[in-house]
Amino acid sequence: MLIGEVARRSGVSARMLRHYDALGLVRPTGRSVGGYREYSGDDIRRILHVESLRSLGLTLREVGRALDDPGFDPSGIVDELIQQTEERIGRERDLLARLRHLDAAEPADWEAALGVVALLQGLGSESARVRQRAALSSAGEAAAPVELLVEAALAETDPNVAGALRWALRRSGGDGLAELAAGLTADDADVRGRAVALIAQLPGDEATALLGGALADPDTAVRRAAALSLGTRGVADAVPTLIAMVVDGVNDVDAADALSALAEDGDRAGRIAAGLVAHLDGATTPVRQRIVQALADLPGAAATRALADLARSDERSIALTAAYVLQQRAGRTE
Repeated sequence: MLIGEVARRSGVSARMLRHYDALGLVRPTGRSVGGYREYSGDDIRRILHVESLRSLGLTLREVGRALDDPGFDPSGIVDELIQQTEERIGRERDLLARLRHLDAAEPADWEAALGVVALLQGLGSESARVRQRAALSSAGEAAAPVELLVEAALAETDPNVAGALRWALRRSGGDGLAELAAGLTADDADVRGRAVALIAQLPGDEATALLGGALADPDTAVRRAAALSLGTRGVADAVPTLIAMVVDGVNDVDAADALSALAEDGDRAGRIAAGLVAHLDGATTPVRQRIVQALADLPGAAATRALADLARSDERSIALTAAYVLQQRAGRTE
């Protein structure tokens, strides 16, 4: 088969076939009656093999090795191609994210567009100092999209940069709740925790509802952060987690403060006191001390009765602490 016919049937251009010939990759091995070089059946099969390997991303040199070197290791080259492809996809995703951020900013002119690009570059820097400077400067940029600031805040691990991003978000005038809600479903628990911390700064029922959903998060730290914020918002669903924090000694002072705020509702105060008392049996002395201190800030008769019982404890330190707290409560009621 002559080159023109091969090109027509195979879809490989005659120019590319001549290039393969020049490289020694595929050479026509036959001759026509008129003396013209012809491609045999084996030559055409080799062309198809070349095109198949090229479709995987192999260079022509690698294709030649794959076809001619008996010791060629396909698994090695495939692993390398996978890595190269993943890197290329990552670069394409980064580009797509930049374009979407730019589109969301709706820049009025190229100067505004370049400002958003500069912000993207700054927030994507490996230097924490550069990221912090970009976050602080973004507050003065009307074109800085809230979505971009939220995305950066969810990914930020440096506490100083995170603080700058939270400040920039407050100054931006937007809440980014849709993006923060997506952060609550991230696979990474640290990202979910940062989402909770950002939502905790936002007022409103929608933010409260998102925090309520975080109480069911599989990560303990995320649940605790949500509970602390919900306690200050008067959400009773946070009570079990807050009591557990007191018992476990994790942010127990903050948890006790949140329980005290929730106990301003008289009916709720008794349930909170009962929940704390339920953990006294078999508890260690440090746990009992924390429970006494949490009861100290709870209003109502249930907390007073629990403290009176603890004042009669066989553990001297517990009894003394409870008695002191009772004296303080009596003084406040006089």
